[in-house]
Amino acid sequence: MADISLDKAHASSGRDVEKDIVPTQPAIEVPEDSKTESDNDSADMQEGVKRVEAITTVWSRKTLWSTFALLWLVCFVSALLSSIDTALAPYFTSSFSKHGLLAVINIAARVIGGVVTLSLGKIIDIRGRMEGFVGSLLLITVGMIMKTTAHNVETYAAAQVFTWVGSVALGFIIDVFVADITTLKNRMLIFALNATPNIATTFAGPAIAEIFYKKLDFRWALGAFTIILVVVSLPVVAILYFYEQKAKRLGVLRPKSGRTPLQSVVHYIGEFDLVGAILVSGGFTLITLPFSLVNSASHSWRSASIIVMIVMGVVGLAAFVVWEKYFSRVKFFPFEFLKDRTFLGAVMTQFMVFMTTFIWDAYYSSYLQVVHGLSISISNYVLNAYSLTSYFTGPFIALYIRYTGHVKYPALVAIPIYLLGTALIIYFRVPSSPVGYLAMCQVLVGFGVGMIGQMAQLATMASVRHQNVAVALAIYGLFGSVGSSVGYAVAGGLWTNILPQKLYEFLPEDSKNMTAAIYGDITKQMAEPIGTPIRDAVIAAYSDVMRKMVIVGAALIPLTIICVVVWRNINVKKLETTEKRARGNVF
Repeated sequence: MADISLDKAHASSGRDVEKDIVPTQPAIEVPEDSKTESDNDSADMQEGVKRVEAITTVWSRKTLWSTFALLWLVCFVSALLSSIDTALAPYFTSSFSKHGLLAVINIAARVIGGVVTLSLGKIIDIRGRMEGFVGSLLLITVGMIMKTTAHNVETYAAAQVFTWVGSVALGFIIDVFVADITTLKNRMLIFALNATPNIATTFAGPAIAEIFYKKLDFRWALGAFTIILVVVSLPVVAILYFYEQKAKRLGVLRPKSGRTPLQSVVHYIGEFDLVGAILVSGGFTLITLPFSLVNSASHSWRSASIIVMIVMGVVGLAAFVVWEKYFSRVKFFPFEFLKDRTFLGAVMTQFMVFMTTFIWDAYYSSYLQVVHGLSISISNYVLNAYSLTSYFTGPFIALYIRYTGHVKYPALVAIPIYLLGTALIIYFRVPSSPVGYLAMCQVLVGFGVGMIGQMAQLATMASVRHQNVAVALAIYGLFGSVGSSVGYAVAGGLWTNILPQKLYEFLPEDSKNMTAAIYGDITKQMAEPIGTPIRDAVIAAYSDVMRKMVIVGAALIPLTIICVVVWRNINVKKLETTEKRARGNVF
């Protein structure tokens, strides 16, 4: 990202100077009048993009700020629901005696959630932001209903897919809509403000979860706050619908295509590349799942089921590449974006951060409760010190971006902080370590990851035109989701392969027959007081496997430096003066 004046370059040559520097790069988000014709020609612009630009053309400044406030409220309730869900997850799986499958359940959900955002990016570009917003709420609602009524781990796992996909979709659509109504210089400020509810929900979510667990039915904690989420989201839907209709009345937006329902179904199946979505999500899931399943009673590396899953996963990904190259009418994955070194480096940064984090973070809440004897709420306070720091510092980092425009160098500064925080966890993640030191490590990690994440996300958006922002953010989310699924796969592999063996090794002779029962239920792991032989054996087993997890995660962090070094040094502040032309009433 070369730090140069795009205004002067355009005045002198009429060209995109970033293309001159790196000829093979796709266009970055530069002044509107220096973009290619497709960006300004409404005939080439997708319907969803036309709709949102029509809405920002006809609404008022007051409505703009009201929408910001309503989106903040939606973010608050969504974050609260997610915090409650995370705090109660070990108890949901333990209610089925399947606590060890906590990571396995998340693998498929993360991969599918990441893949779905690509389809969702196409949906909201073709159909509109409002339809995607409503659809994500529907997915969350269905998933939470399934969770509250689940009587087996299979139903819960399916529900996790629905809720995670819905939550990812909701956050993604809000980010895309914010990108629609802001310029690059101010965008991260609104993103950061929308993340500030997490400062409160970090404390409120676990406390609410503990109240429901101890005094009420913990399943209904999810049901109650799902209803609240739907209610606070309705005003946003109403605003989008009202101003879309107003744009149509004023002639800013043309009527619908006139296709019959059947023609629309056929059209959108082609536009969304359903075959490609199934191949890539199935491929990634089948490759990552065996790492967590291999040590279960019915699986080993030599078993036919494990071999078949890995082979089918590789075949699925290979088939996806062939399908995209030779048969797909509309490409599911825009490979041309990856030719831009800034774009590729930014999404790979997201992949590395999520992978290295979830390797050691997957079972951290359980570790704090079992090893240190913390309650649901206190353990999640320590766990969420990571995200709390990230969200608290977010607005200040965004202000730094707003006034300096720098993106690349702050990310490079943040990586050593992230590595320091993770490396210190290796030293402090022992039973005798005070919990305060663990919280300190979480703060360091949160600050580093928060800065890296903001810079990587902005670099991703700065590498594409406005009408490609939705797809760019979808790819960014996909790399993060695949990274987290790989992290969960490594964590699950370490957990399922090491913890049962260590439990059997450390348990007293007369209790070794309880290994399977203790392994599968966190409440049984905490049934005996700290200091008794069984509880001490569980603590020793936990400490052994968790230490290995952190070492693996920390060892991979330096690869993130390579991902950031390849970014160009574009200064987003210099794009401000002309970027917002033809964008309507935006911030």
